[in-house]
Amino acid sequence: MAKKVAILVRDRKGEALRMAVGATLADDEVSVFVMDDKLVPDEEMELNLETMSDLGVKIYTNNPENPYEQMSTEEIAKALPGYDVIIPY
Repeated sequence: MAKKVAILVRDRKGEALRMAVGATLADDEVSVFVMDDKLVPDEEMELNLETMSDLGVKIYTNNPENPYEQMSTEEIAKALPGYDVIIPY
């Protein structure tokens, strides 16, 4: 049975995005939450973001400088209990 997986992107951004792509291999529903900072992707991160887009991974952020769906910190906190697995980076 598919699980809902949330990846919280904070300190190790590149590793978090790589993990998010890897989590899609189990056919789980993966969502990514880019927290606080503006995400400045390098070449590898760009590839992971493109792959996630192709796979329908939802990306949310609480920073208006990021070009992803906006959610406040409070909205993110309320959404997280709905996930089976939460992986912080």
